[in-house]
Amino acid sequence: MTRVTLCVDALEPQPGGIGRYTWELCKRLPTRVGVEVRHFARGRLIDDPGGLLRGEPLPPRRNALKTWWENRALKSSVVHGPNYFLPGFADSGVITVHDLSVFRFPESHPAARVMEFEREFHRSLALAAHVITDSETVRGELIEMFGVRPDSVTAIPLGVDPGFRPFSVEELAPALEKLGLRASYYGLCVSTLEPRKKICELLVAWRNLPRAIRDLYPLVLCGGAGWRNDTLLSQVENGVAEGWLRYLGFVDEALLPQLYAGASLFVYPSIYEGFGLPPIEAMASGVPVMVSGSSCLPEVCGDAACYINPDDAAGLLAALEQKLTDKKWQAEFSRRGLVRAGQFGWDRCIDGTIEVYHQVASASASGHRNRASL
Repeated sequence: MTRVTLCVDALEPQPGGIGRYTWELCKRLPTRVGVEVRHFARGRLIDDPGGLLRGEPLPPRRNALKTWWENRALKSSVVHGPNYFLPGFADSGVITVHDLSVFRFPESHPAARVMEFEREFHRSLALAAHVITDSETVRGELIEMFGVRPDSVTAIPLGVDPGFRPFSVEELAPALEKLGLRASYYGLCVSTLEPRKKICELLVAWRNLPRAIRDLYPLVLCGGAGWRNDTLLSQVENGVAEGWLRYLGFVDEALLPQLYAGASLFVYPSIYEGFGLPPIEAMASGVPVMVSGSSCLPEVCGDAACYINPDDAAGLLAALEQKLTDKKWQAEFSRRGLVRAGQFGWDRCIDGTIEVYHQVASASASGHRNRASL
């Protein structure tokens, strides 16, 4: 039996991609034979990580002596930090590195986050016995930029929840009517509002579409509020006022499958990702996908997406105009997307993660104190 302490601080009422990844680990790991999982958040063990998603208060901290004994016992487990960092009590463990955007594009992040990564990421990487990445692209970057030993970093792709699937028009109608939308008559972008996602460039292009196309296919934008986005928020306000943009903010996960499935085109112009869950979720929903041709997105999307350069304004505009109206292309790439999305499952992700746990536990039991970094 491999004992695992899973750090679940990324869980919150409006989880981003890392929170959703953490929740999949929480749901699926306890169902597997050979692992025993405890959950750790905000400096304490918790029994119900789902409470963090519901916004419930944490249980009170235990007294200092009990906490000392507890942390000592936790050290004998495989500690997994699925959000880059190991907790302070851990002197080894596993971390998941989703992307290296803080180091590659520091100007696109809040200064406080950059400082946190400068301090905590280097500390965690120095302690980690093994590193998980979401893609081979980030695995290669980690090896090149930080000297991580190749045999100590494993790429384990994320998965797609079965809830993301094609829906009939009749199934979609109740949810979409509440939003004032019609199935197959809107474009969709699901993204945090932050600089590297290139939402500004997408809004400029959509605004410049021929009016007949823009009126028939409004752009629906949803996702977390993000950061460094004052200009973007002003563009969003103008687009909403002009009527061609619907900004929904954070959308509850219960509604997301229908929102994806009703779109005629999904657009994801981000210039840097560690995996890119939204394009794969759109593919699983039977929606044709247009993505930036950079970072890991070609690795993940394969031949099932249209690739664009979001900094090429004329090229982006031309691609949007064509793909929004080309029904033959849409049908073909809907088919390709369903095939591609079928290659990504959470069971595969969990199996790979457990294999890493066993590997780290076995090395620890035999007295090896390997570190991922050289």
